Amino acid sequence: MSDTERTRHVEVLFDAERIAERNRELAQEIVAARPEKLVVIAVLKGSFVFAADLIRAMHGAGLAPEVEFITLSSYRKATVSSGQVTVLRDVETEVRGRDVLLIDDILESGRTLAFAKDLLAARGARRVLVCVLLEKPHKRAVQIHADFVGFDCPDYFVVGYGMDVAHAYRQLPFIGYIPED
Repeated sequence: MSDTERTRHVEVLFDAERIAERNRELAQEIVAARPEKLVVIAVLKGSFVFAADLIRAMHGAGLAPEVEFITLSSYRKATVSSGQVTVLRDVETEVRGRDVLLIDDILESGRTLAFAKDLLAARGARRVLVCVLLEKPHKRAVQIHADFVGFDCPDYFVVGYGMDVAHAYRQLPFIGYIPED
């Protein structure tokens, strides 16, 4: 199946223009939170496109954060979360006394982000804020609140804009879902 054949079956939820507009709005909301000595930590892999665009929007809004990455897993080789989060790649930057903005693609169960937030708070971050592109509040398994949310997401398995299924669809400039046959 060619790339064109694979992408034509994706229904658009949020198009590229709406995502770009929302990123600019989120950047303004982050500025309004008055972060100090800000370090942005993108949770890989799904957030990489969102994080890059949001960081550029933050620059346009007058922020110049330091940028870091963390890779966490609660799945490993399974298709269902184990509930146990593991750090696969840690940040290198000292967070003690700094404001941290965790960026992730989607907040569902909340396990991964709650783990990351607790980890960074335990390392002495002054404040740990959470920004997610998509939120599915009805899927929450642990208590966590996102400070900044791009969009409320219907209960679909979403792809595009960095999110994948079996390593496909990350390159799409929009967020969509694959309709059930």
